Amino acid sequence: MSVNVNTLREEEFFFGHKACAGCGGALAVRIALKVIGPNAIATIPAGCMSAVGFNFPQLCFKNNAIISTFAGTASMMTGIEAGLKALGKKDYKVVGFAGDGGTADIGIQALSGAIDRNDDVLYICYDNEAYMNTGIQKSSLTPFGAKTTTTPAGRNIKGNQKVKKNMFEIVAAHGISYCATASIGYLQDFMNKVEKAASIKGTSYIHVLAPCPTGWGIRTDECIEVAKEVVDCGLWYLAEYENGTYRLNRRPREFTDVAHYIKRQDRFRHLSDLEIKEIILQRDAKWQLLDKQYFSKN
Repeated sequence: MSVNVNTLREEEFFFGHKACAGCGGALAVRIALKVIGPNAIATIPAGCMSAVGFNFPQLCFKNNAIISTFAGTASMMTGIEAGLKALGKKDYKVVGFAGDGGTADIGIQALSGAIDRNDDVLYICYDNEAYMNTGIQKSSLTPFGAKTTTTPAGRNIKGNQKVKKNMFEIVAAHGISYCATASIGYLQDFMNKVEKAASIKGTSYIHVLAPCPTGWGIRTDECIEVAKEVVDCGLWYLAEYENGTYRLNRRPREFTDVAHYIKRQDRFRHLSDLEIKEIILQRDAKWQLLDKQYFSKN
């Protein structure tokens, strides 16, 4: 891979936006577009990035970009790619940026269809683990125990009682050309994967964890640190699926303290030590599956 902090384009393609301070999603979009370059054609559904990036007259995308319906990110990408092909255009990359709700809930049908057709598009889900733009409601990618406005922490129920949907493995099960997980806490890994995905013919998908300081209840200067810690403590993993093979990109020898990761976030502050232990047990069970069944150690 050629892209790194020294070779990354200085030119900006997403700037002057109205995102909250420390926004992980905005960073993911900014870096991805710098990797792909000026010939990216971006599709952004209703959500955080369309809300902060299309405030006329301060439109924040330098490259061609369009807002899609909430459910239609992948289907609009399909249409754009078909139109460019009909016009004989070759030097372009159609890329979509959608949040967790717009991907795992509202947009999953259109995404599944695009993968089935193997359209030549790159879909990037910036996962901040709730519907942040509309008031911090639960999505199917909200983790167990997290407090949202639709899964409040009360006397009887302590936040979200469902485990996070595994979109990476759902997408891989389609037999997609390439898909990967990433975190803005490991930017070099994310840049490598964007570069690879953009070069692949056919549908590719990247699921990047992108903390939301507002919804997670962390300081605005903690976003990168928290995005790194979630990987180091084993609650998120960095992996790829390519040519029918899973590959684990990072396997910590020892996990850092899950309790430290959880207790620094307001959305988890209500959890007891027993409930944190349950999250650790869920993590350990998941990693047993990753180590023994899915991934060759790397």
